[in-house]
Amino acid sequence: FQDQAMMKTMSGGNCNLNVPAKNSYRMVVLGASRVGKSSIVSRFLNGRFEDQYTPTIEDFHRKVYNIRGDMYQLDILDTSGNHPFPAMRRLSILTGDVFILVFSLDNRESFDEVKRLQKQILEVKSCLKNKTKESADLPMVICGNKNDHSEIFRKVRSDEGEDLVSSDENCAYFEVSAKKNTNVDEMFYVLFSMAKLPHEMSPSLHRKISIQYGDTFQQKSFRMRRVKDMDAYGMVSPFARRPSVNSDLKYIKSKVLREGQSREREKCTIQ
Repeated sequence: FQDQAMMKTMSGGNCNLNVPAKNSYRMVVLGASRVGKSSIVSRFLNGRFEDQYTPTIEDFHRKVYNIRGDMYQLDILDTSGNHPFPAMRRLSILTGDVFILVFSLDNRESFDEVKRLQKQILEVKSCLKNKTKESADLPMVICGNKNDHSEIFRKVRSDEGEDLVSSDENCAYFEVSAKKNTNVDEMFYVLFSMAKLPHEMSPSLHRKISIQYGDTFQQKSFRMRRVKDMDAYGMVSPFARRPSVNSDLKYIKSKVLREGQSREREKCTIQ
């Protein structure tokens, strides 16, 4: 029973994937509206760019990996740019492990919003660290999107973005284009490296596997049978749903009360 308690089950289609709690992470994407947060997430998940803009309320995605025989799970929370519920945004920050803050290079106000978000994340996480006595680093990337636009439309200089990360070795700055797929993969590579996660989580460094292979996804023999030239592959869960707020609150409470040393999280169980 104890071993089962330290595993998290991901259900997708006809398969059940058990991922060790210590290998499960949440990536939180924050920024103002219309800066391209969802486009960057789409590039990460399926390599596509959607021209049509649809306002995001809050989207939740999950990707699982088999990397050299070890299972990993990355939950992705794509947040609303309007953040109508400040308490929900604070909870998202509290439960996040890695962060991407996005602004548009042609929108000064969105850059100012990123500065506010960076400050809020550091304050919220600092408060949690003080209560839990944690010493973990806080991997974060500040991302200036739409660098495919002409320089005449630029409202934020490169050195201004670099100044935001200059004093923190766990924070990096990238100028990207989700539309042209410029620097997106490099940005994720650096983010995962700062988080001490396998760099094979980056979009171009693993083979994409369909859900139809889910039943054999975590079998080591699958790697030899299906993937002869690399030992890392990932699969997007098409049925993942955002864990309940209650689960997130329980997770934070357990950390504060130090009810266990493992990284168990009810928040990652499919509701």
